[in-house]
Amino acid sequence: MAELNVVATISAKEGTAESVGAALKKLAEASRGDTGCISYEVYESAATPGTFVTVERWESQDHLDAHMKAPHVADAFATQGDALENVAIHPLKSF
Repeated sequence: MAELNVVATISAKEGTAESVGAALKKLAEASRGDTGCISYEVYESAATPGTFVTVERWESQDHLDAHMKAPHVADAFATQGDALENVAIHPLKSF
C-alpha cells in the first residue's frame, strides 16, 4: 500500500487558541506513537492566529482509520470540542 499524506485544518473559537494549541501539541505527541504513523506535526498559522494545521504521514489508510479511533483522539475532541470552530481533515492524493 502507498503512504497516505493528510492535512487537517482546525479553527479555534475566539479566546480558545491557547488551550486548543496545547491540546493539539499533546495529540501530536501521542499520535507519533501510533502504529503506522510516519510523521505528525502541528502548526499555528502566522497569518490567521487560532488556525492550526496538522501535517501527517501514515503508512496506509487503515493506519489513519485506527488513529482516528484511538483514545487520545477521542480525548482531544472531548476536551476541546466546544472550543473548535471548524475541523477539516484532508487525505491527499497525488495527481
